[in-house]
Amino acid sequence: MSIFETLESEVRSYSRGWPVVFDRAQGSWLYAEDGKAYLDFFAGAGALNYGHNNPALKQALLDYISRDGVTHALDMFTVAKRDFLETLDEVILKPRSLDYKVIFPGPGGANAVEAALKLARKVTGKESVINFTNAFHGMTLGALSVTGNSMKRGGAGIPLVHATPMPYDQYFDGAMPDFLYFERLLEDSGSGLNDPAAVIVESVQGEGGINAARLEWLRGLSELCQRHGILLILDDVQMGCGRTGPFFSFEDAGIKPDIVCLSKSIGGYGLPMALTLIRPDLDVWEPGEHNGTFRGISPAFVTATEALRTYWRDDELEKSVRAKGERVGAALTEIAESHSGVTAKGRGLARGLEFGSGELAGRVCAAAFERGLLMETSGPDGEVAKLLPPLTTSDNEFDQGLQIIRESVEAVLAG
Repeated sequence: MSIFETLESEVRSYSRGWPVVFDRAQGSWLYAEDGKAYLDFFAGAGALNYGHNNPALKQALLDYISRDGVTHALDMFTVAKRDFLETLDEVILKPRSLDYKVIFPGPGGANAVEAALKLARKVTGKESVINFTNAFHGMTLGALSVTGNSMKRGGAGIPLVHATPMPYDQYFDGAMPDFLYFERLLEDSGSGLNDPAAVIVESVQGEGGINAARLEWLRGLSELCQRHGILLILDDVQMGCGRTGPFFSFEDAGIKPDIVCLSKSIGGYGLPMALTLIRPDLDVWEPGEHNGTFRGISPAFVTATEALRTYWRDDELEKSVRAKGERVGAALTEIAESHSGVTAKGRGLARGLEFGSGELAGRVCAAAFERGLLMETSGPDGEVAKLLPPLTTSDNEFDQGLQIIRESVEAVLAG
């Protein structure tokens, strides 16, 4: 590993917790170059919902490459982009009565968020955006301005402005009625709150600590935005594409955000891809006003299209994720109840165990790695051991992984 330590920047992080050189991957497994297998309950931070090297997606990609399909196309028209847009409309948008236009903002989730913030300000003529405590929306300057984590914000090196945090669901442990503080500030001309262009929110905060907003809270937020003429941006970068069960994490709440950000698993295969979905009346861009070199990565269009066709023409995957999520949640609750100071959290297959400190959660993840399981920490102090397994993980693999977690928690807390 000397070349990594010698040449690669100190900013690297995941490799510090998993100090092996990986060589192959299949399904829910990663294999080190020495052949040791690791069960992956991280799934590329949610970019591999359909597993590593999914056979159906791989074949579609190989077929496309072998016929010399266009790889890079900026925002030109291509067969691959047409197939993707037609499939997205047919399989995802129309069945859900969602009327969105599609922006291809660049290759990553931060690109989707930056486009959303930029467009909201252009449409409304207002600068301020409301975000929430413990939010995470990306590492570029605009996305960092609406992110809560102080360490990540500190890396910006300049003041992060034009954003105001509000308490996320249960931030005050039920001591204050939902949105009392927010709405009071909006309606009070003496509050000093700048009139916001938009509110940006995650229905489940992944990096923030697997904080799952109640469905009634999401509905209340949507209604508040409608009452006050504020655009609602739903960041579904990590929790979309089935992570909580339905394709969009907000579906169970019955809301229709004005703008939706997607990335990570929208490409299906782990290839870079991002979308910003917007109400048609918000499409006020001038040609070229928001652009970028890597908006038309055709191999990602191909695997994204195949993923939608394979997994979203019916509700089988959604039902499976809900059932597996309940099973994993019950197992984590059992573990938590067996140990003082541990709490099970999450929704669908975004789950976590919250410990009393980041030191404990880190030790649990390290113990799991020693036993052949990859999981990471999240939360403002890294106090949550986070599970984001591929949605295609089998029942037997969940049995293996949950047993490793039990053993890891026991080893750390009994030590």
